[in-house]
Amino acid sequence: MPTVPGTSAPGASTTPAPADFPYEPLWPFHDRAEAAAWQQDSASGHQPWHLDPAATAQSFTQHYLGFTSLDKIVKVATEGDESRVSVGFGNPNGVAVVAAVIHLVRLGPGDTAPWEVVGTEDTALTLTTPSYGATVHSPIAVGGTITGVDESLRVRVLRSDRDQPVGQSAPIPAGGAGSPWTTTVSVPDACPATLTIVVATGGHVAEVERFAVTGAHC
Repeated sequence: MPTVPGTSAPGASTTPAPADFPYEPLWPFHDRAEAAAWQQDSASGHQPWHLDPAATAQSFTQHYLGFTSLDKIVKVATEGDESRVSVGFGNPNGVAVVAAVIHLVRLGPGDTAPWEVVGTEDTALTLTTPSYGATVHSPIAVGGTITGVDESLRVRVLRSDRDQPVGQSAPIPAGGAGSPWTTTVSVPDACPATLTIVVATGGHVAEVERFAVTGAHC
C-alpha cells in the first residue's frame, strides 16, 4: 500500500474514505460498528488476539490470505494507533526473511479498540494499480513493479465474508529490477464490497517469499 495513493487505473475512480477511518478496512472487521460490537464483548475475554497487532497480522497472513508457511513475526513497530508488522519465514540457513510489512490501525478510539489490517508497505514487490482506496469494476486492472529473478506472480481478489477468492489470475512471469507487471482479474459476482487484492511470488526457497496487498471497493 503506497503512503501516497498513485494514479487510478483506467476505468477506476478514487473516492474518499469515511472521515472517521481514512483507510480501507480489510480484515478482520468490516467496519467501525462491527469493531465496536467486539469491544463490548471483549470484557469477557472474547478473542483477545484482536488487541495484539502481531497476532492479528499473523492470523491475516496465515488464515485469511492462506500463506501458512509464513510463520514468523520478524519485527513489530507500533506508534500510537498504527502498527507495522513484518511477517516472514526462515530460510534454509535459519535466517528470518521478511515477506511483507503489514500496516494495521486501531479501528476505534482508545487502547481497547481492535487492530485492523489496512494494507502493506511495499518495496521489492509493489501493487500500485488500482490505487489504494479506488472504486473498481470488473475486470480489474492490476499491476505494480517487481525486483527479482524468474518470478511467478499470482494475483487474487478476496472478500472477508467469503471462504474462496472472488477472482484470481493465471501465473504472471516476471523479473528484473523494478520491472512493471500487469494483469486483469475478473470479479463477476464480488460487488458491492470492500476488496483485498493480493499479489504473491515464491518458489525459490519457500512457497511464498514476498507478497503485497492493497484495498479497493466496488
